[in-house]
Amino acid sequence: MKLGVNLCFAIKRWIDGPQLAEIVTDKLGLEYVQYTWDLTDPWWPEAPRDRMAVAYAEAFRNAGLTVESTFGGLASYTYNHFLAPTDELRRLGQEHLRRAIDMTAAMQVPAAGMPLGSYSAADAVNPARREEIYKIAKGLLVELTGHAKKRGLSTLLIEPVPVGTEFPASAQDARRLMRDLDGQTEIPVRLLVDWGHALFEPLFGSDANMDLWMAQCGDYIHSFHIQQTDGQLDRHWSFTQKGVVTRERLEEHWHKYKLMQQTYFMEIIYPFESTDEFVLHDIVEATRMLKRVQPAQIAGDAQ
Repeated sequence: MKLGVNLCFAIKRWIDGPQLAEIVTDKLGLEYVQYTWDLTDPWWPEAPRDRMAVAYAEAFRNAGLTVESTFGGLASYTYNHFLAPTDELRRLGQEHLRRAIDMTAAMQVPAAGMPLGSYSAADAVNPARREEIYKIAKGLLVELTGHAKKRGLSTLLIEPVPVGTEFPASAQDARRLMRDLDGQTEIPVRLLVDWGHALFEPLFGSDANMDLWMAQCGDYIHSFHIQQTDGQLDRHWSFTQKGVVTRERLEEHWHKYKLMQQTYFMEIIYPFESTDEFVLHDIVEATRMLKRVQPAQIAGDAQ
């Protein structure tokens, strides 16, 4: 089971590159990292932004870490981006990802991604407007794949969300997006599937299961976010809490679908009010729990 960590646990706390790298290697014992744009905002002026992002990347590489991708974080998720109601806002969403691509290229990281965006309240309940904006958003994304290819990226990632006013939300939505993009893009656009999103029962009901996602979208899934959840809200809890995403369930999924390359990135989001001491202790314990495997059961896969 290939385990990594999204660095969202560190934001506003451990923002020194070498120190953060040491936490991931020495405290968590992990090798694979997903960099969050909450550490360096794509909208910052290019020169200082890239200087700081590259310093992080170099610190991680010097520590033996592999940065597999960069990804939008809490700040990025605030905006409507590609699904906004006006062309100006949609173009700003495209520019947001363009700048993130440039930052990712400077870091020499091969993939970048984010959720596609959110419809306005009025557009979300208007099927004709949803379809109109979806087609525009798809075109804007296709445009960006050319830029990403020129900057040396190999993949762009889109994360499905558990919100009916956004797209893609369901496995069927995600499959449609992937098929609509097939043959249209300069580099592949693939899915990053969050277990907590996929298992959101109030929206998906009996379809809130990972088997459905694999059946509908398995060929398009690049990687996963994992979080602990009760299936009732998008919790992003630590695995020290009880919930429906267990180590056993993750292992079973890994072996059932013969996964080899799709990293499970822990995406644990802590309240800002939590102390640094608690967060560090908790994520160390959560990682230890996920890595506690039965060697005879998954020989050769454990990290």
